[in-house]
Amino acid sequence: MKGLRSFLILFVLAAGLGGYLYYDSKRAPSDEKKQEKVFPDIQSDKIDQVAVKSEKGESTTAAKQGDRWQQTQPAAVPADEAEISGITSNLASMEISRVVDEQASDFKQYGLDPAHIEIRFRQGGKDHTLLVGQKTPTGSDLYARVPEKPRVFLVPSYLEATLNKSPFELRDKSILRFDRDKVDRLEMVTADHSITVGKKGPDWLITAPITARADFSAIESILGRLNSTPMKSIAADAADAAKLKEFGLDKPVITARVGAGSAQADLAIGKSAGEGVVYARDLSRPLVFTVEAALADELKKPADDLRIKDLFDARAFNTTRLEITRGSQVWTFEKDKDAWKQVTPAAKPADVAKIDAVLAALTGTRATGFADKAPALDTPDFTASLKFDEGKQEKASFARKGTEAFARREGDASAAKIDVAAFDVIIKAIDALK
Repeated sequence: MKGLRSFLILFVLAAGLGGYLYYDSKRAPSDEKKQEKVFPDIQSDKIDQVAVKSEKGESTTAAKQGDRWQQTQPAAVPADEAEISGITSNLASMEISRVVDEQASDFKQYGLDPAHIEIRFRQGGKDHTLLVGQKTPTGSDLYARVPEKPRVFLVPSYLEATLNKSPFELRDKSILRFDRDKVDRLEMVTADHSITVGKKGPDWLITAPITARADFSAIESILGRLNSTPMKSIAADAADAAKLKEFGLDKPVITARVGAGSAQADLAIGKSAGEGVVYARDLSRPLVFTVEAALADELKKPADDLRIKDLFDARAFNTTRLEITRGSQVWTFEKDKDAWKQVTPAAKPADVAKIDAVLAALTGTRATGFADKAPALDTPDFTASLKFDEGKQEKASFARKGTEAFARREGDASAAKIDVAAFDVIIKAIDALK
C-alpha cells in the first residue's frame, strides 16, 4: 500500500507539471511584456550629431556631413565610421532591462552624479542625452538615466565598450588613403633595395629590380594591410625637421608608394616606437603616428618573396595538350573530351592515369628559391610545354646538377630552384609514358 501511495503522489505531481508546461508552451507571445526602448523615436540613420564624454573625461564631437561623419572636436578630422555607427545604432535600439527607481533623488549612488559616460546626440534638430553610470554589483548591467526624468534604469553592460570612447578611438585611423579598386602600381623602397610591381590586366608583374610574375595574393595582402591597418596612437599632430629625425622619418626605413592612375599615396616608416610598433607618416599629412611593426616587416620582403612560386598556371584538369622534349625525342599528347591520345612520335591511345601523373607532377612543382644563373639549364634534361584554357600555352625547361635542380619558364630572366625530389618524381612519371 505504501508503494502504491508513493506512486499516486508522483503521478499527480507529474500530471501537474505536464499541464503547466503545456500551458506555458501554448501561452500567446502577447502575454510577455515587451521591453521599453530608451529612445523610442530615434532612428540611427537620422542622427546627425554625436558628442561623447568618456569615463576619463575626454570629450569628442562628431557631425554628419553629407553621408560621412567628421570629427569636429577636439580636432577637425574624419571620424571612424564604424565606431560612430556603433554608437548611433545602439542608441536607436537600446532597451531598458529593468527600472531601478522611478523617482530617484540620489543619483550619486548609481555613478550618475556625475555620470561616468555622457552621450549627447541630435536628430531632426532635437537634442537628446543619455547618462551612464557604474555597473551593478553583478556586473551584468549599467545604471543609466535621461536628464528629463528622475527614473534610474538598467541597460546591458556590454554597451560600455561601444559608448565609452576616447577622441582617438572615434577618429578615422586609416594610415594611408587610396582607392583600392583603382590601384595599378606599388613601390617599396628601403635603404638596400627598391621593388616595383605593376598591374597587367588582372595580374601583378614585378618590373624592378627584375621582371617576373608577381604572386597575386602576396601583393593584394600588402595593399590590404596598407588600406586597413589602423594607427595605434598619435605621436605628434605635426613634426618639424628635428621631430622627424627623432622618429626616424627624416630618412625612412621604408617608403611604400601606392599608385592609382595619376594619384599617388606615400607611407613612410621610421624607427621603433617600442615593442611591436614603429613610427609612420602619410606624406600628405603632417601627422605622425604609430603602427604595428608587422606592417614594416611585410613591406621589407625581398622581391623573391613576392614572386609566384608555381612554375605553371595550368592544372592537370584543364590541360588539353602536353609536349615533352627530352634530348632529341619529342612526345606529344592531346586531350579529346575525357580521353588522351598520343600524337607523336606515333598516333595511338594514351594511358590517362600516366598522363595525369605527369601533369600533376609538373603543375604541382613550386620554386623554393631563385637564381640569376643556372648553367645546367643551357642543356636541359627535358622541356615541358602545356596548353590549357582554350589556347593558353606555357613552357618550362628542367635540369638537375648534382644535389640541385632548376627550372626556367619561357620568358623568365632567372631560374627557379626546385626540390630535387620533385624533379625525380617528374622524371619517373615521364619514364612511365614510354
